[in-house]
Amino acid sequence: MRASLLQLSVDSSESADERRHRAASLVRGRAGDDLVVLPELWTAGAWAYDRWGHDAEGVDGPTAEVMSAAARRAGAWLHAGSIVERDEDGTRYNTALLFDREGELRGSYRKIHRYGFDTGEATMMGGGDDIVTVPTDFGVIGLAICYDLRFPELFRGLLDAGAELIVVPAAWPAARLSHWQLLTRTRALEEQVFLLACCAVGTHGGMEQGGHSMVVDPWGTVLGAAGTAQETVTVDLDMAEVTRIRTDLPVLRDRVLAIAAPEHR
Repeated sequence: MRASLLQLSVDSSESADERRHRAASLVRGRAGDDLVVLPELWTAGAWAYDRWGHDAEGVDGPTAEVMSAAARRAGAWLHAGSIVERDEDGTRYNTALLFDREGELRGSYRKIHRYGFDTGEATMMGGGDDIVTVPTDFGVIGLAICYDLRFPELFRGLLDAGAELIVVPAAWPAARLSHWQLLTRTRALEEQVFLLACCAVGTHGGMEQGGHSMVVDPWGTVLGAAGTAQETVTVDLDMAEVTRIRTDLPVLRDRVLAIAAPEHR
């Protein structure tokens, strides 16, 4: 199967609507791909907290409408990154959207781990509760977002739910680029999955985003990577490699799930 990461430039020079139509044009141009991926919170800007209230929307809002049409036009599964979702109660979430080849919304995931400690996303958004996987015609996709990469428990949960490929949209800070590069390879290697990590570039809210989107195979090998400009990374994946690597190096069967914490004396 063929997958493309659209490393989108996100800054303060465009409105959310202008960026939607620019992104949709890029998606439509990926006809022939099986899966297309966009970054985290690319409509409002992951660090532009002042825009979240204005640009918040429902999972059936303007971003979903435009991305659904783009997926249908390209004939590809589309992971449309994530949006600032506002639910019926007014709570905001960082929510990923996955559309199938016909433009139907097949999965959504509310980010479980919210970044910011006592500021930003941690205080301005609600957290999700559910581990989300979606079956496709090329394998089972697991959904995670950016800061989730620092929490291996989620990725083990996705593995146990059947994930063979995990998609991680992000707006990772350039200042911690080395962490991004290490964690993406680690999560792919430890779960023996393909990991598609799509990060934005540009600066907004005073934060430079790191770019360096990458596709990593179940052996931990980087199959394709971007730099720091807007660009597209396209890689052909052999999904049979997941089974082959898990068979040749069957570390997952050696997991010990019931390890008790030591008693303090």
